[in-house]
Amino acid sequence: MTIKTKSILLGILSALFFAATFVLNRSMSLGGGSWIWSAAFRYYWMIALLLPILLARKELLPLLRTMSKQLGAWLLWSTVGFGIFYAGLTYAASFAPGWLLASTWQITIIAGMCLVPIIGPSHEKLSWKTIFFSLIILFGVFILQIPQAKSVSTTDLLKSILPVLIAAFAYPLGNRKMMQLTQGKLSAIQRLFGMTLASLPFWIVLSVYGVAQESLPNQSMLLQTFFVALLSGVAATWLFFKATDMVRTDQKRLAAVEATQSTEVIFALAGEVLILHAPFPDWFSLVGIAIVILGMLLHSCKS
Repeated sequence: MTIKTKSILLGILSALFFAATFVLNRSMSLGGGSWIWSAAFRYYWMIALLLPILLARKELLPLLRTMSKQLGAWLLWSTVGFGIFYAGLTYAASFAPGWLLASTWQITIIAGMCLVPIIGPSHEKLSWKTIFFSLIILFGVFILQIPQAKSVSTTDLLKSILPVLIAAFAYPLGNRKMMQLTQGKLSAIQRLFGMTLASLPFWIVLSVYGVAQESLPNQSMLLQTFFVALLSGVAATWLFFKATDMVRTDQKRLAAVEATQSTEVIFALAGEVLILHAPFPDWFSLVGIAIVILGMLLHSCKS
């Protein structure tokens, strides 16, 4: 199995676990839970889940020594890549179904490409073919928004779209900057724990605000955030980091791996219909989903 094939398969598998985020966040929102606790407790649980693994692998002290050398950069890019990213997704879950957020989230593929010249010089330029495939995905996302725009107010539409757009840029920016910072010297699980740890100041500040503004989370919400942390925060992010690390020096393959996240749309839609008994999307939305998936397949096979 080639590195490209393996990285894409890992990307698709991570998308399956990532889809749990959209389904469970929507479930918590429908149950009256605050987006603040949906976001913050995912990362609190991740610390508890990942710490024993790093201790068992004797990777904690080397990670802490590495972080201490560039602590400011770790705090900044972890807050961007984990804090701003996930706070945006959980906030948006209060205003739109998970499958729609998963579809809109695919703009992160285009965002990743746009960030290439901003993050730093690259020896490899993206081809027009890669850009064209990404624009197909963007067109599919646009189609998906049309039925939603007809059924909700402009305010709610913006509240569901704008936070996801911000998250779509924040996640690849934080991830790529951390890849540049670590230069492959840390394992995927070390980088995951390090970014989680460095994002804690953001979550603590948000939690203080939550205590002042919202009621504390109930047992059901704590349990659901645990599963989000396990499936999406640990399993999915570890797989995605591993996949992107494998192709971090190849911009085309990196774009293809990021494009595999489009399969979240299928997984999130199936989860909402089967678990939350959400209404099945209309034919217009299905066309948009099909276009998004087509763009992802072209990315994966032809890039």
